[in-house]
Amino acid sequence: MGKAVRIAMVAGEASGDLLGGHLIAALRQHLPDAVFYGIGGPRMEAQGFDAWWPMDKLSVMGYVDALRNFREISGIRRQLKRRLLELRPDIFIGIDAPDFNLGLEKALKAKGMRTIHYVSPSIWAWRAHRIHKIGKAADRVLALFPMEPPLYQAAGIPVSFVGHPLADQIPMDVPRLAVREKLALPRQAPIFAMLPGSRVGELERMAACFVQTAKLIREKFLPQAQFIVPFTTRETRLMFERTIYEQGAGEVPFRLLFGHAQDAFGACDVALVKSGTSTLEAALFKRPMVITYKIAPFSYWLGKRLVKSPFVGLPNILAGRGVVPEILQDQATPENLAQALVSLYEDKENAAAVTEAFNDIHRQLRQNNGEKAAAAVLECLN
Repeated sequence: MGKAVRIAMVAGEASGDLLGGHLIAALRQHLPDAVFYGIGGPRMEAQGFDAWWPMDKLSVMGYVDALRNFREISGIRRQLKRRLLELRPDIFIGIDAPDFNLGLEKALKAKGMRTIHYVSPSIWAWRAHRIHKIGKAADRVLALFPMEPPLYQAAGIPVSFVGHPLADQIPMDVPRLAVREKLALPRQAPIFAMLPGSRVGELERMAACFVQTAKLIREKFLPQAQFIVPFTTRETRLMFERTIYEQGAGEVPFRLLFGHAQDAFGACDVALVKSGTSTLEAALFKRPMVITYKIAPFSYWLGKRLVKSPFVGLPNILAGRGVVPEILQDQATPENLAQALVSLYEDKENAAAVTEAFNDIHRQLRQNNGEKAAAAVLECLN
């Protein structure tokens, strides 16, 4: 018997933990005795991963947060690097978190260790020159989206397209009425899902606007409309509840859920979604949506200058055209958002076209992600 394969991994937030959990489960099918360790979250730990630090140490949002936590994060990276160089695992897999992982991968690769970077940074949108930095850091890149591999191939960097786990997990067709029954919601009422973001900073910027939008829809357009709002933390849920009362919207029928974002998409007619991974989930549920966000004015100004893509929302980027409206920054007023949401609700012809575009995206991303990623890792190990 040879010794067990040792695989080091670092995931920095919930989406990376999801990918890591799927990957460990798939690798265990081929390497039942493998040992996994590093930094990860609950989904990875549930698969027997040994987390040396909790993942939330790395989950920071934006430049200010990163600067505030710089010393602690740098200290963790130094200790982690030292420990990995002593233990010399068979391979290191950095899952997303490029600011943390790429420098670490480069240092390990320079010492002769095999490295994989899982989730391509959005080089198709901005800072395309980063591709050379990625090439120096990783022996192989695992890409979630189909527009990414050609860019790496052109730069001579080994790449595998592995699809997205959400596309495997979410059925091609989710019947709206079944989900409404499960949540005890009315069968016929107009129902809007609202996802203002999962972080406190996002709610500080978006909550009042979302609440006022719902209030306007009820007062001006659809008096029977209802609103489902899922939250990932107790803190964000309390912030939203407080905003409802501050905005005098106690009469508006908000249904606040803990978790259950997928039920909110399954039950709704139309969604209002803060730009991010949730827009991809809404697309996989084939629901028309309005994509929105507000960020610090300087960050927005900088982003406008750096970003090459004409779209910010993943559904539009993946479709290569504006399938759903994006209403951003100063344009994101309750009046504009309410008008756009009601138009989407009423336009059944457009809803059919949206469904067709999102079916195409779903089929492209449905690649049996865990298996494909595991196959690429095994190839690197051999």
